[in-house]
Amino acid sequence: NNKKNMARKLSPNTINKFKKRLEAEKEQLSSMLEIHQQERENVRLSEASAERSPDPSSADGGSMAFELEKELTLDENTRHLLNQVEHALALIKKKKYGNCENCAEPIPVARLEAIPYSTICKNCAELIES
Repeated sequence: NNKKNMARKLSPNTINKFKKRLEAEKEQLSSMLEIHQQERENVRLSEASAERSPDPSSADGGSMAFELEKELTLDENTRHLLNQVEHALALIKKKKYGNCENCAEPIPVARLEAIPYSTICKNCAELIES
C-alpha cells in the first residue's frame, strides 16, 4: 500500500502554523463559552428580579426552557471542540502532533488543514465511528 507513504512527517514550520491556528481556535471557543455563561447569568438575574418566574406551561416559559436547552447543547459542543483543540496542542508540546494516535501513521496535511485538531487519520476515524 503505497498510499501510506504519501503523508510525510510535518515540518516544524507546518506544525507551527497549525499551532497558531489551534491557539486562535482555543481563544475563540473559550470566549464563546464565557459569553454564553454571561448571557445565562444575565437571564437568571433578570428572571429573579421579575415579579414571577415564568410558568413552564406557558408558551414563554417553554420557549425559554428550549432556548436554554439549545444553549447548553451548544456549550457542550463548544466544550467538546475545545477539549479536542487543547488535546491537539498538548500533542504539539509532546512533539507527537501530526501522527495518528491509533496507528501512528502520519496524518495527511490535507486532513489537518480541514480539521487541525484531528489526532487520528481518516481510516482509523472511520473504523472507530462504524
